[in-house]
Amino acid sequence: MKNVLCVDLEDWYNANLANGIDKACAEDRVVENTKILLSIFREAQIHCTFFVLGCIAEKYPELILRIKQDGHEIASHGYAHQLIYDQTKEEFRQDIRKAKQILESIIHIPVESYRAPSWSIREETFWALEILQEEGFKNDSSIFPFRNFLYGVSGAPRFIYSTQIYSQKSFMKEFPPSTVRICGINIPFSGGFYFRFLPFWFVSGCIRALNRKGHACIMYIHPWEIDMDTPRISLPFRDRFIQYWGIRRCRSKLVKLVTSFAFVPMNEME
Repeated sequence: MKNVLCVDLEDWYNANLANGIDKACAEDRVVENTKILLSIFREAQIHCTFFVLGCIAEKYPELILRIKQDGHEIASHGYAHQLIYDQTKEEFRQDIRKAKQILESIIHIPVESYRAPSWSIREETFWALEILQEEGFKNDSSIFPFRNFLYGVSGAPRFIYSTQIYSQKSFMKEFPPSTVRICGINIPFSGGFYFRFLPFWFVSGCIRALNRKGHACIMYIHPWEIDMDTPRISLPFRDRFIQYWGIRRCRSKLVKLVTSFAFVPMNEME
């Protein structure tokens, strides 16, 4: 069965838990890490969706072209990795419009898929869905069906659905990151910290369970998560644990993932 693998194309210092970093002085590592990802995907003969930050595309347009030439979908992750619930409606519109224009000027085809930084479409920001529709997006992957201190919507659907359930003027297709339901609770496993923390046998078992029921699994990864030398910064224990746990094993787990399951870009899912 076809599943979806997404790359949130951002550098290590773009992560929201890394707030306070002087980005102007930080070492850029996204190009080399992305090239490694592309090599892994090429070897596995799969194609993915790359949610690209506008500021990364602006700085490295040749990297975006290389991703496109490898057959992957170029999608938007906004411009500056700002949380939606920290923006006004107009600030959000300008952010996604700027990012979309940058990406489309590089690849010369419409950019139709979007993911909010840190899944920051929550109950109080459902208005963002209408703005995305107005700005020409057809697919969204911003609503995490699990609530924590940073993101998520409790009770959100676990499988692909229409955003109209949250906004009458929005008819996009929503692609929630996959969860497994245990004892009535949605348990994340499909990317980021969850993928790094959980053993591969558990993750693969969750994917197979979803596939047996006819559901595609929506996975995700960040380039810095496969970088064993990613810079470490001083963080509170919780944030340090989330940010760095499992990075040394993440690349090998990703190789197992892409050689064990079939993946296509989001825009190729029916």
